Amino acid sequence: MTIYSAIAKRWGTSNLAIHGATVVAASLLLAISAKIAVPFYPVPITMQTFVVIGLGLALGPWRGLAAVLLYLAEGAAGFPVFAGTPEKGIGLAYMMGPTGGYLLGYLPAVLLAGWLAVRGWDRNPLYAMAAALFAGAVIYVPGLLWLGAVLGFDKPILQFGLYPFIFGDIAKALLAALVFPTTWKWISARTGH
Repeated sequence: MTIYSAIAKRWGTSNLAIHGATVVAASLLLAISAKIAVPFYPVPITMQTFVVIGLGLALGPWRGLAAVLLYLAEGAAGFPVFAGTPEKGIGLAYMMGPTGGYLLGYLPAVLLAGWLAVRGWDRNPLYAMAAALFAGAVIYVPGLLWLGAVLGFDKPILQFGLYPFIFGDIAKALLAALVFPTTWKWISARTGH
């Protein structure tokens, strides 16, 4: 059971309008997170990956996937929802650039985080951190492959697209380890489960 499912069960809501509104709100949260740059060493980080992973942990694999797909569709349609837009371009042109693979990596990441949440990994701090690290790592597979294809594999792809972000991803995993188990405790106290 995910956080969303527990709340919906408590409130007795399960209709399509609620699910649709949740997916739209989640895609907007993802767009907002792309615009928030947290000063970090060696590079500033956005909160996008935390929100992607959080959507999986909170909404489960399918609603989380729907939210990420909607976010990507908004970006493909030309809305400035990605980090660095509209300054660095918009729409499909932006998505075909160096960060396009990372955007595609959000899809398996949200599915993995949601799958782990359904299995209860979002209720324990250690497991929540592991889920966030695993889901975050999944983003790098298509991200680095795409980056190499765009820039050339003769370039230092790992120095460009992985190493500067490791500390930020660990910090976001620690944040997930705090947020999601705490949320479950709050829900459990309210619902008596």
